[in-house]
Amino acid sequence: MELNINGKSHNITVEDNMPLLWVLRDELNMTGTKYGCGVSSCGACTVLIDGVATRTCTLPVVAAVGKEIKTIEGIAAEGNLSAVQKAWIEHQVPQCGYCQSGQIVAAESLLDATPEPTDEDIDKAMTNICRCGTYQRVRAAIHTAAKYRKESATLLG
Repeated sequence: MELNINGKSHNITVEDNMPLLWVLRDELNMTGTKYGCGVSSCGACTVLIDGVATRTCTLPVVAAVGKEIKTIEGIAAEGNLSAVQKAWIEHQVPQCGYCQSGQIVAAESLLDATPEPTDEDIDKAMTNICRCGTYQRVRAAIHTAAKYRKESATLLG
């Protein structure tokens, strides 16, 4: 089967029901997306599928065929950090860092759908679990990233 991941085509031979997470990590060596709970609750395995934050630890790979998949490895465009990644660094969001790839991907999806989110929008959309409890920093970083995106859009006209 063929998967479109981070703008590149990948031909893989696996069972249709293999979770997408294991295809990414074990078959394609894209280890930025993490395994957390195995039941789609924690969000460590979040990637974008057709722009929507999607948990992949229980998603059969066959469900992703023909769709655009973006992992944490594809967030930085041409080596330039995204607004979310810059804000994450500025606000020193990670502590242990394990959940952060899923958090960043979820934040990208949120800002694509809601360019100027309120705290309520963020709380509703950001359902990823952070065992270190950096939720306040996540929220602050999302507000900063929204500001950076708006400034960038203004500069680009």
